Amino acid sequence: MKSALSDSTAADPLRFADISPDGQARLLDMTLNRLVYSITIIPFVGLPFAYWKYQLDRNPWGLLMWTASYSIAVVAVRRLHRQYLRDRAQLDPALAVAEWLPVVLRTALLHGFGLTALVLVVAGRVPFEFALTLYMSLAAVMAANATHQSPVFSAFKRFFAASWGVCTLLTPWTFPEHWPLTLPLCLSYVLSIHRHSSIAHGFFLQQIKLEEDSARLAESYRLAMEQAEEALRAKNQFLTTASHDLRQPVHAMGFLIESISRRNRDLLLSPALQDLKQSVQSVTQMFNSLLDLSRIELGAQPVNLQTVALEPMMNDVATLFREEAHARDIQLRVRVGAGNALVRADSTLLRQSMINLMQNALRYTQHGGVLLAARRRGGGWRVEVWDTGVGIAEDDRQRIFSPFFRPEHAWRIDNAGHGLGLAVVARCADLMGASQGLSSREGKGSRFWLQLPSADIVERRAATRDRDFSPAGRGGALNGRCLVLDDEPQVRGAWQAMLAAWGVETVCVGSGGEAFAALAGGFEPQVIFCDQRLRSGESGFELLQALLERCPAAVGAMISGEFDSPALHQADLEGYVVLHKPVDPEALYALLSRWLPAADAVDAE
Repeated sequence: MKSALSDSTAADPLRFADISPDGQARLLDMTLNRLVYSITIIPFVGLPFAYWKYQLDRNPWGLLMWTASYSIAVVAVRRLHRQYLRDRAQLDPALAVAEWLPVVLRTALLHGFGLTALVLVVAGRVPFEFALTLYMSLAAVMAANATHQSPVFSAFKRFFAASWGVCTLLTPWTFPEHWPLTLPLCLSYVLSIHRHSSIAHGFFLQQIKLEEDSARLAESYRLAMEQAEEALRAKNQFLTTASHDLRQPVHAMGFLIESISRRNRDLLLSPALQDLKQSVQSVTQMFNSLLDLSRIELGAQPVNLQTVALEPMMNDVATLFREEAHARDIQLRVRVGAGNALVRADSTLLRQSMINLMQNALRYTQHGGVLLAARRRGGGWRVEVWDTGVGIAEDDRQRIFSPFFRPEHAWRIDNAGHGLGLAVVARCADLMGASQGLSSREGKGSRFWLQLPSADIVERRAATRDRDFSPAGRGGALNGRCLVLDDEPQVRGAWQAMLAAWGVETVCVGSGGEAFAALAGGFEPQVIFCDQRLRSGESGFELLQALLERCPAAVGAMISGEFDSPALHQADLEGYVVLHKPVDPEALYALLSRWLPAADAVDAE
């Protein structure tokens, strides 16, 4: 007889040894559980036969002693089962199988011989009906065990051979007058039960194998996911940590191109400069969106839910895009519904979401207009951006907020997009606990919206301050004095060139000491821009505060390539303007046009 470690079925080449130790232990669990149950019910089978024999005026003591013996076996096998369960909980599966498989095989063999003993007790001493009923009962026991003992096929084969196999050999003594009929039936039952058990054994092996393969695939997937998430975290951590250094060259490039464009007098170079400016704007938008998305996915974006006034913020955002809309002959409007438009949101995330939605609307609107609106909806406020652009196909709407996804027609209109802006909007909405959505008609336009909860008027805070910088025409020169503090020589040169092209007298310094030396030398700035991170270790925010205290008539702003610095958060709470690198020259011009007088106004005076 084959060992259990080489169990196999004719229908399936999968063997018991092909299963892992844990799977083998589980198969052993099922087989032993069935053995315990089968042995437990046997005394209840013996008692009716003992009573029947007694009714036949035959001596029932043999059956009663056999039933009593099985009752003792029930107690023993249940104690054995409890010990098995303790070992399974403490031992390694391989050790448990090695220790308990021989015990299970011996138990199955003894159980089989125990059933054969019942036939020996009654063979030739009872009527045909009694013997036939006994054999039918044993056949039912065989059929039940054929399925539930088959997980360890060797155990069932030992049990079946010791019970039904011997009973088949005893058929001539049990049925002395009818054995020519009963023996073939018993032999055919041997073949059918053996085949059934073999098929059931193959099924159990395949099931365990599939579960193990599924577990391995799930573990491989989990490990791959962990590796991918770790790589994503490392990438996001790098981008977030290095954001200041990465933004510096793009920041300087935008200023230098603005300076060159202002000084250019060669009409032949104007188209090339315009293409260069648009390319830098595309890089800037992609760069900002990528860093924003990385910062949000990393969890480095703090969420500070507070009361935010929508109207000032919407006017501020519209100011950033009004010049572009005017240049493209697109009507840009802002509309706020009646009442105090106050919402509970993170001002930084909400502002970023509005900017990204406006960029998306303008990018795909070739004619018509863009509307930035807010209205009451469902107990809160809904911020909406309407456009008369190309619209979005119904099949693309489910993926429009996914990173790097752009509809096919979008590439034909503008190849500068990268499919990140709307993904940032979705992440920002999730962080704020807001909802977002869209409606669109292809060829007619789109409406994107954010649903925000209302805030109480009594919660109104510094976030409601007005930052509505009225736009000024880009054709006019400015007039005034500006102090710029930045430790990067390349960036200082770009500041100097661009502000000079705008007509602003500028002093650029690299440290706090140089800044105060310039003030001591008689320079009186009207505007002060201060970089937040300085190599000298000085705090840009503290320097800006000190410089503004020294020059009470001046206004100032922080410039930073970071977003989650405590100093920037404090500056924002105290009402200081914070500009993030790379600074858009058009937004900067709009800000300076508010803070500094135009050159023609000064000349008129």
